[in-house]
Amino acid sequence: MEELYTLEREVGRGSYGVVFEGHMAKTGQTVAIKRLPCSNPECIELYLQELWAMRTTAKNHVNIIALHSCLLQTGRRSLKPLKAGKLPPHLVENVLKGSVAATEQSQERNNVQSNTRRRTNSASRLQERTNTVQARAKMQDRTTSHDSTTPQRPPSRARKRSAQREEEQPGPPRCLALWLVMEYCDGGDLNQYLLSRPPEAQRNHSVVQQLCSAVAFLHSLGITHRDLKPDNVLVCRTPKGPVVKVADFGLSKMSEGEVDASRQRFSSTCGSDFYMAPEVWGGRSYTAQADIFSLGVMFWAVLERITFVEEGTTKEQLGAYVCKARSGWLMPLGEALWENADLQLCIPMKFKRAPPLPPPPGPAMCTLLLDMLASNPDARPLADQLEARVRSALEEDSR
Repeated sequence: MEELYTLEREVGRGSYGVVFEGHMAKTGQTVAIKRLPCSNPECIELYLQELWAMRTTAKNHVNIIALHSCLLQTGRRSLKPLKAGKLPPHLVENVLKGSVAATEQSQERNNVQSNTRRRTNSASRLQERTNTVQARAKMQDRTTSHDSTTPQRPPSRARKRSAQREEEQPGPPRCLALWLVMEYCDGGDLNQYLLSRPPEAQRNHSVVQQLCSAVAFLHSLGITHRDLKPDNVLVCRTPKGPVVKVADFGLSKMSEGEVDASRQRFSSTCGSDFYMAPEVWGGRSYTAQADIFSLGVMFWAVLERITFVEEGTTKEQLGAYVCKARSGWLMPLGEALWENADLQLCIPMKFKRAPPLPPPPGPAMCTLLLDMLASNPDARPLADQLEARVRSALEEDSR
């Protein structure tokens, strides 16, 4: 790793991997390096989906996180670049078989256990011979310790020999982890960036328009993200304002063949509670229009600065919801609309919130948000229409 990149510090950690800030050894360019341990077939499948989606988007859109390279870790200090356009065949095989070859650590542990068993058997045989000699000598010295006469192999030598045997084993190389080297975003995620600053309408409008452009690009390539939320939107600070980047494609899916992304149907329930569409909440099949609903939740939260603290955490997050008046319990919009498809959402929100707050969205933008949050997926605008509709609504409300 040191020959190619240097790791500086950990900047993020999630359910599947760890992200570090690092630098390219030759140029000194700052990069983000994500380590994804290949511990089970389910995780490997998510990693390959993320890698494939990022390779498909490449560096073709300013609002999609750019992938510089991917490295395969096959040993503790063994890394090799993965060729562009190819997936590691043994990892694909692991996913298809539903099993993962033993990792270096587990094989070493097995070797050590095997050595221990051999030493135990040798000690038992030596003990039997010693007992026979002692019996013939009429038990001349009962204080002789078996441990003192049994040769012990130094642990370091055992580890060295185990490693030598591993190197000699034929077959495809094991993959301990995938390392994704991506562009580094110095503004953190969308929650961190926006909530650490006073609200500003122009900045909010810019964020909304950039996200429209990013999702339209993804859908045009047949990619459905399936986990759009502020945590998965990163921010690069520039003199002209924030540039947002959609990231984290672990749950993304690509349409098969020439099938339009808006028509490809999915069945697995995935995403984050407060941003999931009602059809996903209900366990029904869904299309890329579920991404439009997630965008609608984010847009509403960004434009009105609506936040919540999820149960079990202390982190404030951007997200719209339905508030149960009596209990004060917050219900995700998708869940509420699944339970009641005729639920009337109040945009802008009508309950009192603490300042400072941006001005509420105008009538045209409120109408667009209601369309994006429609319980019927077919009533939501398509991604390729959304960018123009957002621009038109913002212009109309500014008159």
